[in-house]
Amino acid sequence: MVIFIYLFVIICAYTLGSSNMALYLSKLRGIDLRAGGSGNLGASNAMILMGWPSGVLVGVHDILKAALVVYIAQRLFPALPGIGACAGVAAVLGHIFPFYLRFKGGKGLASFLGMTVALNWKLALIVALLIVLITLITDYIVIGTVFTVTLVPLFYALIGASYLVAAIISVSSLVILYKHRANYGRILAGTEIGLRGANRGEHRIK
Repeated sequence: MVIFIYLFVIICAYTLGSSNMALYLSKLRGIDLRAGGSGNLGASNAMILMGWPSGVLVGVHDILKAALVVYIAQRLFPALPGIGACAGVAAVLGHIFPFYLRFKGGKGLASFLGMTVALNWKLALIVALLIVLITLITDYIVIGTVFTVTLVPLFYALIGASYLVAAIISVSSLVILYKHRANYGRILAGTEIGLRGANRGEHRIK
């Protein structure tokens, strides 16, 4: 019976996680986010191609959907170990691999943050501040992303005293790190679009 509850939560969380605000906004504007910028349907590319308001809206949506499924799962099934982390990871994977987009969505950072907020808001606050600091210093969001998805499971393994949660979260961390592999190459080649370039709007679709 318990395994079916986990499966039910994972399927529901994945389905909600596959909701993609970047796609909705791009459809309204008649543009294809996959044809420019980083080529993905996420908050950072929405910001690069459509501007800050669109990027913020997409980011808030992606954060809230992951936080919501974690909160609901933990409220409904508080006795099940790691149920919140399972729901959060499923939402992140739904964002990255939406079934109705041939499994090609965003890269998962905002949803990962949403999961972290619902699991431990104090840790999420620290992580968010560090992301902002690292991004401002390096000009690259991806470097903050690498730091974030590495730090959170390490926190649970070393400080949070929950190897189960750490192992579950690590699944999404590894996927996110893999999905950003093209960004690493662009940084080395000097062609990655940084925060300052995105702010200037030089890559924005008019």
